Amino acid sequence: MKTLLFSAAAAAFLLPAAAMAQDDAGSSTRRIEPYVGVMGGVHNYDSETSKEGIPPVGYKGRMVEGVAGVNVNVAGPLVLGVEGTASKGVSGDIDWEYGAAGRVGVKAGKDSMIFTKVGYQWTNFDALGKDSRDYHGMTYGAGVELSPADMGGSAQSSNIRLRVQADTTGNFHSIRPMAGVVAKF
Repeated sequence: MKTLLFSAAAAAFLLPAAAMAQDDAGSSTRRIEPYVGVMGGVHNYDSETSKEGIPPVGYKGRMVEGVAGVNVNVAGPLVLGVEGTASKGVSGDIDWEYGAAGRVGVKAGKDSMIFTKVGYQWTNFDALGKDSRDYHGMTYGAGVELSPADMGGSAQSSNIRLRVQADTTGNFHSIRPMAGVVAKF
């Protein structure tokens, strides 16, 4: 499973080169938009055991996360995408998290987007010791990416977006609000 994740992450990092090679004359409604970003937030787990087996102690931690992905404008305002994430716990019970997810979004305003995502995530807890096992399960989320063009700017689009999202793991046994900056290419 880790090989699959690392292959997906490698593909996400190679796609920007392919996107820069494409003809960007604007004549096509399909447009590839690779992106990278940095986010921060908190991940709070329930105090009951989930089907993933996360122990019932209410683990939580502050996180810093890197995200890389690619979006494709498929028709009108509809956007499909895929992204990979890697997070490091900076305080609390979580050592690191990583995952991959598919996204569906709708463009709003000049250049902003509302999205939902579903994927798979692995988590390792500092609180369980250095060589503890990884816990994993489905992850679901929703969020918004706000462009400066829609926040009073005069430009029609921007390569920078403010991103705010909330995710959950398993059968809604956690909440993970995150915020940060995403740069698209």
